[in-house]
Amino acid sequence: MSDVATLEIRGLTASVEGKDILKGIDLTVTQGQTHALMGPNGSGKSTLANVIMGRPGYAVTGGEVRFKGEDITGLTPDERARRGLFLAMQYPVEVPGVSVVNFLRTAYKSVKGDEISALAFRKHMKEKMVDLGVEDAMVNRYLNQGFSGGEKKRNEILQLAVLEPQIAILDETDSGLDIDSLKQVATGVAHLVGPDLGILLVTHYQRILNYITPDHVHVMMQGRIVMSGGKELASELEQKGYEEIRRELGLEEPVGAK
Repeated sequence: MSDVATLEIRGLTASVEGKDILKGIDLTVTQGQTHALMGPNGSGKSTLANVIMGRPGYAVTGGEVRFKGEDITGLTPDERARRGLFLAMQYPVEVPGVSVVNFLRTAYKSVKGDEISALAFRKHMKEKMVDLGVEDAMVNRYLNQGFSGGEKKRNEILQLAVLEPQIAILDETDSGLDIDSLKQVATGVAHLVGPDLGILLVTHYQRILNYITPDHVHVMMQGRIVMSGGKELASELEQKGYEEIRRELGLEEPVGAK
């Protein structure tokens, strides 16, 4: 495949409400690769996801984020989405009065810049629903209103499938899911993995990696990536725990850490 999309993060520092969170991140995610970003609470993983997507309130104080060779740090979230980035949020919001299907069609037209008929979009969406095992009833409901945690996350994966980005950041997609919901969501993501999609999977736990095999695993602590390796690194983290890894690396315990 030509023109492979690459997300390049170099020397990235960022703050939230004046507090330094990211302290020099270097990371490259290429279309077709799956990267797992792991680490304890408060390490900066979700901040990195939000900074990549340009969420307001997250201030880049140094370094750069480049996508397909372009510095995107000055772009709005919708401009980044149109270029082929996607963020599955940790806490999807409810939008009363807007059905899932209408939301997805509006998002599709915004991201793709295409005028698409309702019939043509329904066909495109239905193909993705069949692939992911999403029932018709879900897309006719209001967006995330009354959805269980598992339904919200499955809906995020349906959005990912419909919008067909080149690089997707999945921010703790496994958060709050029971075993059955985790399996449904994770197998949906695994179904989408392929040469056209690069994934940065943000997670605390190794369990989702039982269904999604990463090409690379990175450990983030105290606003930095402190270790990188292959899929076996996730198993090592599961066995040792983050505290032992922190001690082995000689990292000081963060102020206020519990």
